[in-house]
Amino acid sequence: MKILHSKKQLLALFMPGFLLGVLYVNLLAKKYVAEPGIFSEYFLDQFQTVKIEVGEYLWYLLRLRVLPFLAVLALSVTKMRRVTAALFLLWTGMSAGILISTAVLSMGIRGSFLCLAGVFPQFTFYIPAYLILLWYCWAYPKSPWNRQKTVFVLTALAVGILLEIYVNPSVVRAFLSTL
Repeated sequence: MKILHSKKQLLALFMPGFLLGVLYVNLLAKKYVAEPGIFSEYFLDQFQTVKIEVGEYLWYLLRLRVLPFLAVLALSVTKMRRVTAALFLLWTGMSAGILISTAVLSMGIRGSFLCLAGVFPQFTFYIPAYLILLWYCWAYPKSPWNRQKTVFVLTALAVGILLEIYVNPSVVRAFLSTL
């Protein structure tokens, strides 16, 4: 029962950030959404034909996925662990709200499906890895860190990165071919 309560608390921090992201795009940044960007026809056409250099993409993903994780992990051993978890969830929610709102305003409902294709299947591994770390930050000292969590989190991040390199581009290309 306590686990369920903690998960609700984490979701209660993510959702206001998501709402702020949606409001930001719809009220303050609407003119920027109208400009060509990552959801433009040109960019999406270019993505279908680009060849991904695995080595370069790996280093890019390590910076993009692992560095934020390491920053939260480093802050999780300080007295700021709960604040870190709260700010990370608000930031993540706001980022998701901005991304989805921009996609929907640019492409309609297809934009939301493109966002789903863009995070599948790797986020099915990233989300549990981050949730374990955030739950640790939020519930400490009731939920101590242990070897099982370390192994699971490292494995989930590694599998997520591999899926993002080798599987996700095919998923996105397959989705874009239907547009």
